[in-house]
Amino acid sequence: MRRRTPPPPAPLPQRQGVDPVRVRLPQQGAWATVREHLVERLAAGGGVVDEMFAAGLFVGADGRAVAADAPYVPGMFVWFHRELPDEVPVPFPLEVVYRDAHIVVVDKPHFLATTPRGSHVTETALARLRRELGLPTLGAAHRLDRLTAGLVLFTVRPEERGAYQTLFRDRRVHKEYEAVAPYDASLALPRTVRSRIVKERGELAAREVAGEPNAVSRVELIEHRADGLGRYRLLPETGQTHQLRVHMNALGVPILGDPLYPVVADPGPAGDFRRPLQLLARALEFTDPVTGAEHRFRSGRVLGAWASYGTWACRP
Repeated sequence: MRRRTPPPPAPLPQRQGVDPVRVRLPQQGAWATVREHLVERLAAGGGVVDEMFAAGLFVGADGRAVAADAPYVPGMFVWFHRELPDEVPVPFPLEVVYRDAHIVVVDKPHFLATTPRGSHVTETALARLRRELGLPTLGAAHRLDRLTAGLVLFTVRPEERGAYQTLFRDRRVHKEYEAVAPYDASLALPRTVRSRIVKERGELAAREVAGEPNAVSRVELIEHRADGLGRYRLLPETGQTHQLRVHMNALGVPILGDPLYPVVADPGPAGDFRRPLQLLARALEFTDPVTGAEHRFRSGRVLGAWASYGTWACRP
């Protein structure tokens, strides 16, 4: 099999922990100039693209500005910095649980995205850690939903990132989650839930459909109490989008604070950090593919609805 040639290093520095955007021109196309392709690809409008060319914001692999009339060259790389959106800071600490020469494990708070995406760019765990730890090469080995708190693994060296990502791909990481949801005495637990989950582009919520299962979760009840709440241990065997949230909802015990399941709620105002989703990535266990060390990490966070439901429900 032909090995893919890695792209050249970025000629532009990071900004606030965020990498420049890299665009590779397709091998086939009818564009005469680099500008023609970027106007079509970026969908930002010809005026915006022309202003960026005039300001020298598009650069090639040598770091020099690319001219608007530069001829289209298939396979050419172009870099630029995206305009960073205005973001409300997530006012919760990002705690480092473990750090060595190869990995960084953090205990992520609710509401903080793992990596830059959409309107969450600088206010992400990756960008924050790059700035705070002075590690511009830091990369995410996997992702945790923005609304979910808990343990996330990052890699220090780009050349080792694939080895850690393979752990998750091959299901060689033991992941344990904790959730707070209604207690249903008629629900027989523990049980393993198997279903087929699909997440369509442009839709907020995932859904279960008929077909071969692609999502498997074990659900256990840790304890319950008189106010009708239960604390659950969730053990995903697969990693479909929103898998645990979908499966808990399918069992009739949706996780507290979930804005998508069972009903998609209207989005709250920017900076609304009330009633966080009561889902926590509690534990990560794996054999380090680089050092051979046996790692066992546990989150020190406590889910607010279980610790003090009144405080969580009335949080300003």
